Amino acid sequence: MSVGIDYQSGFANEFASEAIAGTLPVGQNSPQRVAHGLYAEQLSGTAFTAPRHANRRSWLYRIRPAAMHQPFEPLAHSTFHNRFDEAAATPNQLRWDPLPMPTQPTDFVDGLVTIAGNGGAAEQAGVGIHVYAANRSMEGRFFYDADGELLIVPQQGRLRLATELGVLEIEPQEIAVIPRGVRFRVELPDGAARGYVCENFGAQLRLPELGPIGSNCLANARDFLTPVAAWEDVEGDFRLVAKFQGGLWQAAIGHSPLDVVAWHGNYAPYKYDLRRFNTIGSISVDHPDPSIFTVLTSASDTPGTANMDFAIFPPRWLVAQHTFRPPWFHRNVASEFMGLIAGVYDAKAEGFVPGGASLHNCMSGHGPDAATFEKASNADLSKPDVIGGTMAFMFETRKVIRPTRQALESPQLQKNYHECWQGIRKHFAP
Repeated sequence: MSVGIDYQSGFANEFASEAIAGTLPVGQNSPQRVAHGLYAEQLSGTAFTAPRHANRRSWLYRIRPAAMHQPFEPLAHSTFHNRFDEAAATPNQLRWDPLPMPTQPTDFVDGLVTIAGNGGAAEQAGVGIHVYAANRSMEGRFFYDADGELLIVPQQGRLRLATELGVLEIEPQEIAVIPRGVRFRVELPDGAARGYVCENFGAQLRLPELGPIGSNCLANARDFLTPVAAWEDVEGDFRLVAKFQGGLWQAAIGHSPLDVVAWHGNYAPYKYDLRRFNTIGSISVDHPDPSIFTVLTSASDTPGTANMDFAIFPPRWLVAQHTFRPPWFHRNVASEFMGLIAGVYDAKAEGFVPGGASLHNCMSGHGPDAATFEKASNADLSKPDVIGGTMAFMFETRKVIRPTRQALESPQLQKNYHECWQGIRKHFAP
């Protein structure tokens, strides 16, 4: 936990936080006059009539209402978008090297590059998958995404996320989720930073059901942290950038929109340390399905089939006997986008490096490379394997993930990725 930044513990709790004591009204949400001359404003993340267990909303008590800004105008952005139909979807296995750090001053929003996606804001389903590389903090502008919630996965450098509801700080191997519509600014305490972003257009991310696992393990609710109220009362010539229906818009605003003095509710940003994930695995035979590594899920209208799953592959022990211990060769009805935060992924010893990414679409065969297969096939299974010093992740979706034209034309696209399987030898001996 960062020094000087306080958090509240729990996932989707009914939180209450006030930076000035006595600000929150008692027994009601919208009094005739709010304490300290503030404005009451509800921020709704679900329909008013959503079932109580699924309803997400927060009441904000702020210095100025969110409506107070100049009209929005289109803002051109060459690399951050939701144009997933510019290029034909491909069944080829794809892999990219890390995005290089910018040579010109570039903040978080300017540094976003869209790699792939499906669906969109109008459909209220699907995801946008982006990477970012930035070297300066956002100065004089703020951002919100009206199209979906943002799952931010740093790979290099810390991010300080100053939001309407308080401040979060995340480092590599931590994640943050910024709900749809929440305004924020990204600061870079370490200078240059790089990572991944999943823009979720569908149902809000939640903890997966545990089923026969029981009431504990995987990501535990108590390890999720939500910020406490912290306001800014700053006037100036600022810009509010909005992402709306796939494009960016910009409005002049004469004050910081991060001016919420108190708030209560269950619609708020949060962070989670991936190193606290309680991994489950086989202690007899066979490699379990990767669903046991799910941290968060976005449900779809088909039970058991996610709009998007966020899974991780952290340090762990492999002890299964009579078993090929790395992930097996497979073809999947779902589509998989993978990134590597740190270390080496146990199914790909070469070519897949921290900051890189891979895409294996629906029914495209993939699995361990030739060297990994030979090593694992001849390993001494009387000893456990310790997978240490690594952290990989996956965005898995039920829809085909369509790479963007800029991703397919990127110099970071590895043209020879398919060669990692070409050395697999024929062992058939009838």
